[in-house]
Amino acid sequence: MARLSVLGISGGVSTPSRTTAVVNALVKAVALRVPADTGLIEITEAAPSLFVGLSRGALGASGEAIIQRVEKADLLVVGTPVYRASYTGALKHLFDLVDYRALAGKRVLLAATGGSSYHGLVLEHQLRPLFSFFGAVTVPTGVYGAPDDFIGAEIVGAAISERISRAASEAVSLLNSNHANAAVTVRVG
Repeated sequence: MARLSVLGISGGVSTPSRTTAVVNALVKAVALRVPADTGLIEITEAAPSLFVGLSRGALGASGEAIIQRVEKADLLVVGTPVYRASYTGALKHLFDLVDYRALAGKRVLLAATGGSSYHGLVLEHQLRPLFSFFGAVTVPTGVYGAPDDFIGAEIVGAAISERISRAASEAVSLLNSNHANAAVTVRVG
């Protein structure tokens, strides 16, 4: 299999970030299972390039480069802290700039962190619908991290570590099925 591009996106707005820790762990777990070129976009660092305009046409070269990285990746690993019962507005702004057709069929692994285990449904009620709009294929297992899963911004929970492993394996299976389907289409067409 050719090297895939796996791009992590952390919608966290603070540093250090538990969300970034989870996104990084997921990206690394995928890269252990499949040859991949990996990268990370942290909203805290990308904000100056993305917030210069409300539309893609208003972005400069650095903002456009960020959007193109998102659109071209084979797998997106998208994480957000739960903020007022949803993903951050900063993360939403990034996806407001992405062409609505660019993510069709793209694989997306979802992650979130929050102040209690009660916020874990943000994966199902906020993130999955966002990527459904784009026609993306979300990995069945999402990863949610509660305060007990961390010491500072370091992952220490056994349950979250197991979910990271399972989600990464599912993502690779989806990537493999996507490439197998593409090969069949090329041979048939």
